[in-house]
Amino acid sequence: MLNPIVSVIVPTKNSSKTLESCLRSIQKQTYKNIEIVVVDNFSTDDTQKIAKKYTKNVYSKGPERSAQRNYAVDQSTGYYVTIIDSDMELSPEVIQECVNTMQSNKGLVGAIIPEESFGIGFWAQCKKLERSFYVGVPYMEAARFFKKEDFLKAGGYDKDMISGEDWDLSQRISKKGKLKSIQSFIYHNEGRISLFNTIKKKMYYAKEFAKYTNKTSSTENVQNQTNIFGRYALFFSKPKKLFRNPVLGVGMLFMKTCEFGFGGIGFLLARNKK
Repeated sequence: MLNPIVSVIVPTKNSSKTLESCLRSIQKQTYKNIEIVVVDNFSTDDTQKIAKKYTKNVYSKGPERSAQRNYAVDQSTGYYVTIIDSDMELSPEVIQECVNTMQSNKGLVGAIIPEESFGIGFWAQCKKLERSFYVGVPYMEAARFFKKEDFLKAGGYDKDMISGEDWDLSQRISKKGKLKSIQSFIYHNEGRISLFNTIKKKMYYAKEFAKYTNKTSSTENVQNQTNIFGRYALFFSKPKKLFRNPVLGVGMLFMKTCEFGFGGIGFLLARNKK
């Protein structure tokens, strides 16, 4: 198919600080046959006002991003769909490269777009370093670009999941074909990270993570994703990179240890409550 429509799905909730940059990066894509679909979770800030500057396709839906994403795909008209978050920015070639990759590789059901973090302050730099270790690691990355038809046949995102839903969809859809990474990056705006808020967020998502681990049939992936020692082994597999800046490397390891510790507490609390 020549020059198919690509629907870029953006779920939002009080996203006014980052949404303008996100939508502008979509608008600046070298691939031009793009439809932007924003589904907002009843924001109380200027999110919808900003969204309407870039697209007429602005909807309201909740309660969480999985339901928002599925609803947006239903409303879309694209042959392909790509799902990003409102705090992400696309490098200019992302959509073009995804389309080229899908069209030139038979049997592909999804494209993986690598991510790079950026933000303000020390902990944001630690998060950037951490995320850099995951690029090209199959069990840590998830596909974001699909044929709409394949997305719908796979059932979309699990509406009951608010943690691990990206991995879950990738694993279900990959049963029908292969996933392939592109070279261009998504840039994830972490903003100004505080260690306390990072730990709090990790506990929140960890409480919901059992829905993913209990459901998925990809045992090997789950073992890799939840293996704390394996994650440290991944970090230490590139010691020059890890300790190029010793303070940053130690800070990242400390932050990750805190996340693992409090995430584990949240996971156990959720299991005991159940």
